[in-house]
Amino acid sequence: MAAKATPSETDLKQDPHAVPEFRDNNLEMAIGRQVRALRLHQRMTGADLAALADLSVGSLSKIENGHMSASLSTLQALADALRVPFVQLFAGFAEERGAMHVKAGTGAPIDRAGTRAGHQYNLLGHIGSNASGVVVEPYLITLTDQTDRFPTFQHAGIEFLYMLDGRIDYRHGSRTYTLEPGDSLIFDSDAPHGPEALVQLPARYLSVITYPQEN
Repeated sequence: MAAKATPSETDLKQDPHAVPEFRDNNLEMAIGRQVRALRLHQRMTGADLAALADLSVGSLSKIENGHMSASLSTLQALADALRVPFVQLFAGFAEERGAMHVKAGTGAPIDRAGTRAGHQYNLLGHIGSNASGVVVEPYLITLTDQTDRFPTFQHAGIEFLYMLDGRIDYRHGSRTYTLEPGDSLIFDSDAPHGPEALVQLPARYLSVITYPQEN
């Protein structure tokens, strides 16, 4: 069994408990998100776009993060560099940010490739088209029966597991991890992965998959 990896404090870039200082910059934030989304869609780096728009990389970063109010001439330069109409930079300003609330026991049952009796997948929500360019799919997975062959999965994105009940040995690539209640595992889901041994049943865990949305 592979040893558990513990991230150092320097590995963690965000404080989940931080409360950002309120600023009346909704327009700047909306423009910044749109500029970043358009840049990523065109597979441009920050340095690429900054050079085309005659900006410093630092200034572009401040604009994309909503930390700087750009002049009209700067916004026009960005629109020209991105080859989009000027008004498209404002497209996300009035856009409503969606949320999905799924009550207990109402998650939609899903048949995934390799699903068999005793392996139940309930989709708890889905965030698709959004300014971040990321799709998020959370699942509640319930395993109740032993089977002679366990399915393995392979797909784009990053997957996060959080063990709720039971105990399983979970394979990712060539390594196996024992997951017990309270344990978590995050991995590149392009490698083959899936439960290898159901040690204690019933077993339940959350699986959150994120991957780039298709444009």
